[in-house]
Amino acid sequence: MATAERPLRVLFLCTGNSARSQMAEAALNQRGGGRFVAESAGSEPAAQVNPLALDALRDAGIRWQGHPPRGLDTLEQEEWDIVITVCDHAREACPVFPGHPVVAHWGMTDPAAVEGDPERKCQAFREALQLINQRLNLLLALPAGPFDRRMLEHRVRDIGQSSVIS
Repeated sequence: MATAERPLRVLFLCTGNSARSQMAEAALNQRGGGRFVAESAGSEPAAQVNPLALDALRDAGIRWQGHPPRGLDTLEQEEWDIVITVCDHAREACPVFPGHPVVAHWGMTDPAAVEGDPERKCQAFREALQLINQRLNLLLALPAGPFDRRMLEHRVRDIGQSSVIS
């Protein structure tokens, strides 16, 4: 777990690592205030980051300094404080990580699966980012560490149950 000298390390997992996990990584890294460091990966990495995800981040003023979609092969042996799956498939494929990190599921609809005109597709990515940001607000509102692991696990899992978008 984090100490006064070390931020909490958070890994966001999705199937393709092309939208939701990339947006969550970028948003937490920008907003984390040094308390959190985020990365992301996918169980079946896509060929590229979805351009609509990058557009949604840019429109929200969030800098993307990310990476092409990547798998877990280089990350699953690292020690994480929190591992968050953002899609059901990644939840099912989530490996066991060393160090017993808190594992939580923050499932949400895949914006890339939305069909329709270009505006409807863009809206789906904006809504996904809005939900991510609402959940990150709850994570960022947690008191500064050190954390009791059980308390942190309970709180981070509860955040995944929030689905308020207005």
